[in-house]
Amino acid sequence: MPKNSPFSSSRDRGLSRLRRFLRGRAARQDPAPRRLPKEDIDTLAKRVILPFLPVSDEEMARATHQDRGQKFARQEMWAELSATIRYADSTRLATPGGETASLLLASGARSDVVLAAEDALHDGAAPQTDGLSALEEVLEEMPDDYATALIVALAHVDTGWAWRNIAGRDDPERAAARCAAHIARADAILAPHARRDPDAPSLLAARCALHAACTRRARRLPEQYEALLRLDPDGHRHMRALGRHILPSYAGGLRQLEVEARKATLLTHRQWGAGGYAWVYFDALALNKRALDLLDPAFFIEGLQDIVARKQDQHIVNLLTAFCAITMAPGGHDEVLTPQAEAARAALHDCLDWLLQDHLQELHPLIWSQMLLAPGHAPLLPSRRALVAKGRQTALRIIAARFAGQIADGSSIAFSQQGMYRLPTL
Repeated sequence: MPKNSPFSSSRDRGLSRLRRFLRGRAARQDPAPRRLPKEDIDTLAKRVILPFLPVSDEEMARATHQDRGQKFARQEMWAELSATIRYADSTRLATPGGETASLLLASGARSDVVLAAEDALHDGAAPQTDGLSALEEVLEEMPDDYATALIVALAHVDTGWAWRNIAGRDDPERAAARCAAHIARADAILAPHARRDPDAPSLLAARCALHAACTRRARRLPEQYEALLRLDPDGHRHMRALGRHILPSYAGGLRQLEVEARKATLLTHRQWGAGGYAWVYFDALALNKRALDLLDPAFFIEGLQDIVARKQDQHIVNLLTAFCAITMAPGGHDEVLTPQAEAARAALHDCLDWLLQDHLQELHPLIWSQMLLAPGHAPLLPSRRALVAKGRQTALRIIAARFAGQIADGSSIAFSQQGMYRLPTL
């Protein structure tokens, strides 16, 4: 086996690090954060000095791409939109936090049509076909343009998911039939471009989403994602989507999740080190805690360390810190964890200490509220102002509880580019 293989030496190094983590944890006088009354935590939270951004650079970048795609579509500037998506694909353009720009542009371009369909289904009505018909007409005028095909196909995929997730509760047979029809149409739209445009990550990502939505095609997900990661190994969003999409039993299930996480690590080792393993498991662990039974916690922790070493971005740091603080927090799980899973969860939760002390410099509240209210996916959420307030309150309480012993004497803790430090009481 190669010397630098994530299956050998990386695993050994990770095990050593995990043992050091566990020894340090056992050596503390207080092995777990004290459970303080809510009033005490709120008081201590006032001594946490941490700058926060209601709107982060990552959010602004995402909104810029989505708004641009929506504007082009509304003004029927399809040639300009196509050129922009093609440029984003060819340059692998991404946001500071790693979101794929071409997919954000396509999301904005179809957002009006998809939101109208979702609104109708929430109201108990079948969506009007006007929006999709208009997109189909554009496709007829630009039949050889993969960017336009991408937008129309993903509009069908999103509408199919909306039928399944919204209408499926009341009329599962009709919802399944309508979903299947939209998926079949999306497949027909994308099929001619599979070999014609081989260097388009957005196109391959769309095919992965299509296969994930269809039980008959889901078994092809591993090979589809392998091709996508070879084409765009920097795109951690692809690995997170792989973890979510492989979870259902018809797509492979938990055992296949471990296989694909190892495979993704090999494919992206130059870009992410062991980070690929952590990225594939990231959303999967939020959606199904049983995945902890198969997880190699030492390798996952090594992956977290490799991610922050390679991606010094506060969006990513907030994302990983909130995951360890909230998703991997003790208690609150729907089912009792096995001893092995509980040990893995505790090891990941303990990563909160070094992420806070060495890497967190500013708070991005929306990430924390998202992790608290909708881990692993993004359904309808409360208003933005409420999310910002909730995310900030949640983060400060967690940090205050974690370091209660250090600030109980009236001192404070502050965060900067040099790391976390303590301010003595005046």
